[in-house]
Amino acid sequence: MIHLYGIPSCDTVKKARVWLEKEGLPATFHDYKKEGADPEKLAAWIAAAGLGTVVNRKGTTFRALSDADKALAADSHTAVALLVQHPSIIKRPIAEFPGGILVGFKEDEWSAALL
Repeated sequence: MIHLYGIPSCDTVKKARVWLEKEGLPATFHDYKKEGADPEKLAAWIAAAGLGTVVNRKGTTFRALSDADKALAADSHTAVALLVQHPSIIKRPIAEFPGGILVGFKEDEWSAALL
C-alpha cells in the first residue's frame, strides 16, 4: 500500500494523485492541514532522504519564516519540531511504499520505484 502525504490544494500533490490513479495504484492520503505531521515519520524521512530533500526552502511559507526559524531548519534535530509546527514547509508530496519513500513528484522516479 502507498501512503501519500501532502496538502490537497498543492499542484504537485494533485499531479501525483492523478498519476497514481491513472496507473491503478491505490493510495491512502494524509492531509497535513487536517491531520498534522508526525514527528517520528518526519525524523525517519529526514534520515532516509536527507534534510535538504525533506525541507521545502523554495515555498512562500519558508521564505516568510524568521531567520531564527530558518536556522532551525538547518539541523535535523531541530527541524522536526519546525516541520510539525509548519507542515507547509515539508516537500510535497511524500509517498511511503514498501520499498522506501519518494519525495516530490517526478514521474520517471515514481515509475521506476512503483511500477
